[in-house]
Amino acid sequence: MADLSGVMLTCVQSGKLAFLAILVSGGIVLQILACALYDNWWPMLTVIMYVVLPMPLMFFAGSDTSSLFEESSSNGWLDAAKFLTGASTMGSIAIPVILKHAGIICWGALALQLSSFVVLILSIMCFVTMTSDDGYSRF
Repeated sequence: MADLSGVMLTCVQSGKLAFLAILVSGGIVLQILACALYDNWWPMLTVIMYVVLPMPLMFFAGSDTSSLFEESSSNGWLDAAKFLTGASTMGSIAIPVILKHAGIICWGALALQLSSFVVLILSIMCFVTMTSDDGYSRF
């Protein structure tokens, strides 16, 4: 019976990983649909922001992810990383809105772009909560 709980735990963790993979795939599909359905590839500019988004945290925060959730940190580099990540996040929202305001994309493409952003942010939040569990830590 003790082995059954280990098997169940493995199944639950595999299910979490599958759900995370489906979320990321869904976000990518929405991103491509925003471009392909309306025959306008300008909304693909937000992919640049999706690539730039994790860079400041990777470079400045390193492996010290526990300090990302603290409100008062004395590390200036970590504060700069949080600021640059926030600016990249706002850029991911601003690019499709500016394209819509300029008349380059239509309302449907804007809705698909913003829903893609929401799904990808939801997948990042799920990943952060999954990695905080003990089952996924390396050490």
